[in-house]
Amino acid sequence: MIARLIAWSARNLVLVLIATAFAVVAGMWAVRTLPLDAIPDLSDTQVIVYTEFPGQAPQVVEDQVTYPLTTSMLTVPRSKVVRGFSFFGVSFVYVIFEDGTDIYWARSRVLEYLNAAAKRLPSGVTPTLGPDASGVGWVYQYALLGKDKSLAALRSIQDWEIRFGLSKAEGVAEVASVGGFVKQYTVVVDPGRLRSLGIPLGKIREVIRGNNMDVGGRTLELAEHEFMVRGRGYLKGIPDLESIVVKADGGTPVLLKDVARVELAGDERRGITELNGDGEVASGIALQRSGANALTVIDNIKEKLKEIAPALPEGTEIVPVYDRSELIHRAIATLKTTLLEESVVVALVCIVFLLHVRSALVAILMLPVGILLAFLAMRMLGIGSNIMSLGGIAIAIGAMIDAAIVMIENAHKHLERAPPDKPRTDILIEAAAEVGPALFFSLLIITVSFLPIFTLEAQEGRLFGPLAFTKTFAMAAAALLSVTLVPALMILFVRGRIIPEAKNPLNRALIAIYRPVIRGVLKAKTLTIAIAIAVLGISVWPATQVGSEFMPNLDEGTLMYMPTTLPGLSVTKSAELLQTQDRIIKSFPEVASVYGKAGRAQTATDPAPIEMFETVINLKPKQDWRPGVTTDSLIQEMDKALQFPGVSNAWTMPIKARIDMLSTGIRTPVGVKVIGTDLAAMEKVAREVETVLKSVPGTSSAYAERVVGGYYLEIAPNRERLARYGLMVSDVQDVVAMALGAEPITTTVEGRERYTVAIRYPRDLRSDPQAIAKDVLVSLPGGGTVPLGEVADIRRTQGATSIRTENAKLATYVFVDIRDRDLGGYIADARKSVNEQVKLPTGTYLVWSGQFEYLERAEARLKLVVPVTLMIIFLLLYLNFGRLTETLIVMLSLPFALVGGMWMVWWLGFNLSVAVAVGFIALAGVAAETGVVMLIYLDHAVEDAKAKCRREGRAYTRDDLYDAIMFGAVERVRPKMMTVVAIMAGLFPILWSTGTGSEVMQRIAVPMIGGMVSSTLLTLVVIPAIYAVAKGWQLNRGNESAQADRTVLANS
Repeated sequence: MIARLIAWSARNLVLVLIATAFAVVAGMWAVRTLPLDAIPDLSDTQVIVYTEFPGQAPQVVEDQVTYPLTTSMLTVPRSKVVRGFSFFGVSFVYVIFEDGTDIYWARSRVLEYLNAAAKRLPSGVTPTLGPDASGVGWVYQYALLGKDKSLAALRSIQDWEIRFGLSKAEGVAEVASVGGFVKQYTVVVDPGRLRSLGIPLGKIREVIRGNNMDVGGRTLELAEHEFMVRGRGYLKGIPDLESIVVKADGGTPVLLKDVARVELAGDERRGITELNGDGEVASGIALQRSGANALTVIDNIKEKLKEIAPALPEGTEIVPVYDRSELIHRAIATLKTTLLEESVVVALVCIVFLLHVRSALVAILMLPVGILLAFLAMRMLGIGSNIMSLGGIAIAIGAMIDAAIVMIENAHKHLERAPPDKPRTDILIEAAAEVGPALFFSLLIITVSFLPIFTLEAQEGRLFGPLAFTKTFAMAAAALLSVTLVPALMILFVRGRIIPEAKNPLNRALIAIYRPVIRGVLKAKTLTIAIAIAVLGISVWPATQVGSEFMPNLDEGTLMYMPTTLPGLSVTKSAELLQTQDRIIKSFPEVASVYGKAGRAQTATDPAPIEMFETVINLKPKQDWRPGVTTDSLIQEMDKALQFPGVSNAWTMPIKARIDMLSTGIRTPVGVKVIGTDLAAMEKVAREVETVLKSVPGTSSAYAERVVGGYYLEIAPNRERLARYGLMVSDVQDVVAMALGAEPITTTVEGRERYTVAIRYPRDLRSDPQAIAKDVLVSLPGGGTVPLGEVADIRRTQGATSIRTENAKLATYVFVDIRDRDLGGYIADARKSVNEQVKLPTGTYLVWSGQFEYLERAEARLKLVVPVTLMIIFLLLYLNFGRLTETLIVMLSLPFALVGGMWMVWWLGFNLSVAVAVGFIALAGVAAETGVVMLIYLDHAVEDAKAKCRREGRAYTRDDLYDAIMFGAVERVRPKMMTVVAIMAGLFPILWSTGTGSEVMQRIAVPMIGGMVSSTLLTLVVIPAIYAVAKGWQLNRGNESAQADRTVLANS
């Protein structure tokens, strides 16, 4: 069938070329419209339930909000993990779903379960769903600068102008504010005056609320016009608040300004931002909607910022502090350059080997058509352009033209030997049909060899899925074009003066080197095979020396410094420490800008306590760095310069940090989750684990969360004393919430802006426990007041600053950063040390997490799927050859191909990772293909030898077999070397590339290049030896059988 398709394509040039033109146009359209990103979106489908419970301690939030919500979410369909975070005044519940779950289906299911759970929450507490943002949706961050503007004014500009302007940009899920000061009207009451005038604190709250309202009074009809009636009463500023009447005493009004001081202050802060060590700034974070294209979203944000900029106050500017589009453009540029270099190198290989430019054009023209067809398939399936999808095409380029090379070379051979009167078209069709079907099958084998990648799950599946798809598309396109376009182009271009193979200097050199090798191999077949097996055995050694990791770090061009301080750090001290750290980092000449964040932004996607810092370090282009400085050495220098007491350093990159925190909850490469029922016991275990891990070689830092290290001023009402004064617990709690906690009581409406109003005591009356006990007053039911210390016990204690749960069980994390050590080896040592030295109390257990989870999962899946793929390759080979001998010869060649790959991985110091595994899987297909090409020529030579013997009327002997092997191997060395050199030449540009994304691509290319070297030696040396042994054995059996038949005939 394939031979007929080749003949049809060669005879219907116009139709084939028209179809090709359509494919090219469609492919160019696909290239122009494909969405661009740096890497595929690796985040899981997540739905966040965000609940505010103002002023409440983490334990109260956990007991009353987070625990009821997490237990309700455990049964949500297709959910795999439910994580709870209880912080001061706020609860986060993250529901992580299985692969392939539609985010809007997931949100609707969570909402359904949330409706039932809401009844179990305290009154007035309303949970909401977080934005439908991707887990890696923080695509653009900016800071507001204004020389003559306060932090409060800048934050107001961000909250009420920029935030809403950017929210309408296409693809933006949310714009979050962080840093600066949120304005708040604070009514600082004078307790002495309130007591002398007999005004309880609750009265102040009531009068302020009652003086802040607008109402409507329907309509009036006056003089044939309809008038809408409205009562105006919104508070508009400090003068309005000061003139509120609190009490009329004997006709004399007591105004609010008589018993309190009204001032504009900052609301309580749970997040601060700092830029370049120069001081605090107000900032914004634009979040990309799930499924949107990052580059398009960022472009839309920038367009909106241009629209907003003229409307901002004079002197105010918006400075980008993190822009992912730069990474995207760098990553795509790296691969575009690599693809171009590969195409040029492969074209040169064709020209050098064939010494006929027009013939080389067949392969050169077929290559871009194949690539465009792959792009078209990507566009149809919705796969975007990123380093992984383009990388799939990059590693396929050399193999894509294999079929074209062999068919052209075979055509040259046939034209050289054909009778002068035979039509050229018939010669070319015959040449293409001779090798076409086997080549089609060999390209299919390469395609099938990538099946294991499609079965990878979770993060590794999302990372390598696009690469597997595009390599499959590229090879499938090459297989299709090899039996359609290539025969047609051969008819057009393979003409004119073709240099005979015997006169090609490169071919003559190859034959001169190769002939004595094969002669020696055929004389010492057993020795050759024994040496090959010995080499295979020796190669076990580098395999045992190579470490393992999940993935090499992708250099994003931006670093993220994520130190963790001890809990209980004040906001003021956090700001001071953040500024000091940023100033040190900015002093490095490689650093372009430093943007630090402590605490959390106003978004459900940022569950960060105030003691957690996230510093984005934008680096200058590599050419501006000091000589010899690498990213790793720069991190080490910075780490040494940033050693502060009580601060544990961790280094990562922005996208990687978001993915890790979402997938496993751990932001470092390795983490240990301590799961249990008692926070104090869990913290003790976590600290023991931290101590043990610090002594394990390769540990850069280990930090166990100090769960119960927060400081509390506890006010516990004494029920006996309350009863004596006729008070309830709620009377005391109201005073605590208002006088100390500045509980918001109403909101002012000032045009488009909204600010809260809060009541509190003067600072000197609430600055220490003694003052609180003596000066904070509780109003009595019958009039008069009593000091708070008379009806409540006030004491300092320690408790939880934040509480984490995993599937409704309490969890404490130990964060471990490793350096100069492979992940798999480190985990083995760390586990052993922890198991030996840490004794776990009843009800407590450890879970090893972080990237290690991905590594284990990928290893388990590949162990299952790789054998199945080898069976499929075996089946395809058998379908191609129709004989078991040839099939087994090619299958036996695969282990030898791994030899070179393993040695090269060891030589370059790479660890085994999923990327390296992908390289070995790709190598298996390519090695099988080179074996098939060798066997095609050996089989053809043997068939020709048998035909010659039949024509001469003599028996086919072992000498004829060896002559045929010599001819099939030596005389056809050119096409075999062309296919190998084309594949390797296509991979070398990946090996020497240094741009963004090259770290991952090199790990794929290295085992392929090393494996191709050993595979070539095997193909050229060992396969002929095995073939000679196998065919010689068959010949002996055939001769013995014939001799037996002759004996039987003679006796009869």
